Amino acid sequence: MSVFKHQQGSLHCEGVPLEAIAEAHGTPTYVYSRQTIESAFLAYQNALADRPHLVCYAVKANSNLAILNVLAGLGAGFDVVSIGELERVIAAGGAADKVVFSGVGKTKQEMLSALEHGIRCFNVESESELLTLADVASKCGKTAPVSMRVNPDVDAGTHPYISTGLRENKFGVDVETARRLYHVAHDHRALEPVAIDCHIGSQILDIAPFLESLDCLLTLIDELAAEGITLRHIDIGGGLGVSYQENAPAIEEYMSALAAKLGSRDLELVLEPGRSIVALAGVLLTRVLYLKPSDAKNFAVVDAAMNDLLRPSLYDAWQDIQAVTPREAELRTLGYRWSHL
Repeated sequence: MSVFKHQQGSLHCEGVPLEAIAEAHGTPTYVYSRQTIESAFLAYQNALADRPHLVCYAVKANSNLAILNVLAGLGAGFDVVSIGELERVIAAGGAADKVVFSGVGKTKQEMLSALEHGIRCFNVESESELLTLADVASKCGKTAPVSMRVNPDVDAGTHPYISTGLRENKFGVDVETARRLYHVAHDHRALEPVAIDCHIGSQILDIAPFLESLDCLLTLIDELAAEGITLRHIDIGGGLGVSYQENAPAIEEYMSALAAKLGSRDLELVLEPGRSIVALAGVLLTRVLYLKPSDAKNFAVVDAAMNDLLRPSLYDAWQDIQAVTPREAELRTLGYRWSHL
């Protein structure tokens, strides 16, 4: 149930009037519900209470330090894609040994810094990256824990801009390449293969693609075990959608399906949820500056900009817009226009 509700003619968050926040802090400003963030994270935690697991919040979803601090306090791990995100996690009280480092473009300096912090593992995306990481780890006298990101070529049925698990996407490597790279890592003194991971997209509204991806990873895990390479954890990524206008699966339903597929396997389950933890937890407060009518369309010009809320402009994402203090007025259909682009 949403904590954003109209009470006494005004929109509130957790009982606090948003109009008062706008008056105190100005606009545009973001307002987040701690209660919503905690409830979503704990839904993952509680659903997996009976098996080893680590819920790594995807920092890319929202890197606000206060949000990271709340999640760190709940024992969250973190999925980062840059050294800047890792530094924010550390500053917010997160534990480096609960961090997985994803992303296709890790630099040598980022690798070195992550090794010095003692992160949990690198989610490696290519052979070139693996060899670079081996070189960096060798030169600093450390062993890099690695997980190969497998591209399972699974269609998640989501927007093409946020699809990451198809063969034509830039992410990860195919199964046969992954198998070969695990042996490279296993034979290198500065690398330790510890896990396997994948990520097939964002705003996924069907559990079936996740299970198809999991089948792919489990098959490779079994084959590697037969070849003398035993992995400790399996990272199924993130991507579970939320209910905007659609009906998304409940977190508990998704976790139950994953747990059933894993069965009694001695594998820690790692997840990288982002949107499903924070998407319904915040609002952007913005003030209407001008009304601009025209024959073609009527515009409301506001004091926020597309850098404050990129998704609608980036890939035509639906965005709910509500008046903080609704007024009786003639009903007209308005477009919205940022005050600056």
